[in-house]
Amino acid sequence: MSIFGSGRATVWQLSAAQALAGSHATVVFATGAVVGRDLAPEAALATLPISLFVVGMAASTLPAGMIATRYGRSRVFLIGNILGVLSGLFAALALSIQSFLTFCLSTILAGAYAAVVLTFRFAAAECVPPVAKARALSTVLAGGVLAGIVGGQLVSLTMDWIPGRDFLGTYLASSVVALLAGLLLSRVTLDRPIAGPATSGRPFREIARQPLFLTAVISGLVTYLLMNFLMTSAPLAMRMHGLAQHHANTAVQWHVVAMYAPSFIVGRLITRFGATIVTAAGLIIIAIAAAIGLVGMTSAHFLATMIVLGVGWNFGFAGASAMVLETHRPEERARVQSANDFIVFGAVAVGSFLSGGVLVRFGWEVVCASAFPLVLAAVIVLIAFRQRRTAAPPLASV
Repeated sequence: MSIFGSGRATVWQLSAAQALAGSHATVVFATGAVVGRDLAPEAALATLPISLFVVGMAASTLPAGMIATRYGRSRVFLIGNILGVLSGLFAALALSIQSFLTFCLSTILAGAYAAVVLTFRFAAAECVPPVAKARALSTVLAGGVLAGIVGGQLVSLTMDWIPGRDFLGTYLASSVVALLAGLLLSRVTLDRPIAGPATSGRPFREIARQPLFLTAVISGLVTYLLMNFLMTSAPLAMRMHGLAQHHANTAVQWHVVAMYAPSFIVGRLITRFGATIVTAAGLIIIAIAAAIGLVGMTSAHFLATMIVLGVGWNFGFAGASAMVLETHRPEERARVQSANDFIVFGAVAVGSFLSGGVLVRFGWEVVCASAFPLVLAAVIVLIAFRQRRTAAPPLASV
């Protein structure tokens, strides 16, 4: 019998949906800074569309949590896919009329869609036995391997579809893929929301004071912040150093594959070694990626940086997400999970706004070097938590 029990079909359906829906973010990552450079009134604003993508993620997490608490996750998934379709259409319109503002609007919608896609991992964890939660979470994230391939190929195959309007066809195609993801999600059966008012459970202040919650948030924040900071800058940095767009497409495609490929084993690693160890390993791997970025500026160096960065993100983000699952009761889950994502994505948005200016003014070397102090700080937090952790059993999980 499957370790996922009766939730087996749901876990695999959500993993497949991750593959389709996650490709939308890959398209934005691969093209956002390049399109921004072409449409923005000044070079320093080139990465603004990707920064607004993260703003869209942060702004939608709390509303998504409230809707999930009251109406269930299925309603959230429906709204998310509508936003995904609209995002692609608005981006295509922006490229057609050469409007930077319209393109920025499209990436905000894409960010909101991406935030919903990231909740697939928690939805999977809620439909399996407690012993299988980390495995279910990582199995859904593994769908991102195909998301990287689908998104990367979508850009490469469609970027020249419409003469004189690079990437217009790409964004039209991404709307179709978002529609297909929505059709797949309509067949997913999820538990109904737990009865009771949205405010049931402990006050959030009490939950947030838990050392495990604080450690999970800080670790997830640094992991996602650094991944986004380097990834946002890399495609534009490659073009600034004379590399062709297809090199940037390839780097982003394999970065996204690397973000999710470790999911096939990371759930087992969390079960065996613990979430804090896996998260710390992820942060150290991110530091190694930054070090590779400092070594050279060839396409091979950028590709290696992006691949190693993706692996580090997976370890760090999956580990931090597993820690969050141990901090709340069933009736608190949507509220706590959305609050965690809001804090993480809010901080990432700030870093994303800074990335374009740092890259243009100081160069790729400074972008990479900025990773080291943040990694050190997060690892110290993880070590301190492990040293202070008591033998008391964790709070009842979702």
